[in-house]
Amino acid sequence: MRTIGNTIKARRKLLRITQQQLADIAGVSINTLTKIERNEGNPTLDVLERVLDALGLDLTACIRTVA
Repeated sequence: MRTIGNTIKARRKLLRITQQQLADIAGVSINTLTKIERNEGNPTLDVLERVLDALGLDLTACIRTVA
């Protein structure tokens, strides 16, 4: 089963950007992004939306992909 964290990590790698670059673009801390990619913690919807938006992804599409 694919998780949102796996989807974010795969997209980031596809775009060839580092975790730090994505964190900066999305306006979140590197620790937050690392936890999201590892499927740890409990990010808010706002944080998820900012990260997904920075990657050109949509929260609704990611939820459908994961489900």
